Amino acid sequence: MLEKETLEFLKRLDKNNNREWFNAHKDQFITAKENIAALTGYLISQIAKFDPAISGTLPEDCVFRIYRDIRFSKNKNPYKNNLGAYIAPGGRKSMSPGYYFHVQPGQCFIAAGLHMPDSSALLKVRKAIAGKTDEFVKILKAKTFKERFGELHGDKLKTMPKGFPADHPAIEFLKMKSMTVHREYKSDKVVLDKDYPKMLVSDAKAIFPLVVFLRAALKS
Repeated sequence: MLEKETLEFLKRLDKNNNREWFNAHKDQFITAKENIAALTGYLISQIAKFDPAISGTLPEDCVFRIYRDIRFSKNKNPYKNNLGAYIAPGGRKSMSPGYYFHVQPGQCFIAAGLHMPDSSALLKVRKAIAGKTDEFVKILKAKTFKERFGELHGDKLKTMPKGFPADHPAIEFLKMKSMTVHREYKSDKVVLDKDYPKMLVSDAKAIFPLVVFLRAALKS
């Protein structure tokens, strides 16, 4: 489960985002990172029961580094104020659709989909949506999916992408440049509950049909 100390460390780091403080509290960071790795390992083991493609994926390949790349950023804080992992075949560096969980005090969430894919990947997904519109819409309109994640999110083109008819019934989806869904858990009381890991697994299972659709599209 997610430990209270992990959130407390992130709260303090947010207020003391500098190398001196971080180095003085390195042991607390290591404990927090181990907690996230353990939670990731549990999620992998449970999600693999319905998504065997992630079987054998290692937690250390999924958990993101806390260090920020500040070379081209106006924000020079050296550390992220969150921890998280991307569970997919190949881990966090994979381009394969999977499940992302984000741990940040008051802003925890789970997400899935495609965030700003390259033009080649986006074209494959658009073709899949255009050719299998009913299947795609059925996934998005499933009761559990709608209740937990609402609408598909992402920036859109102002006009129809080239190669697709302007009157296509999936026009609004075909305009999208990113396609993601997420569910927020803003209450720390919720995420610290012993059943929170099971909740994440349940939400991942609800997202699974979308993940499968996107993976199949990218393999086409």
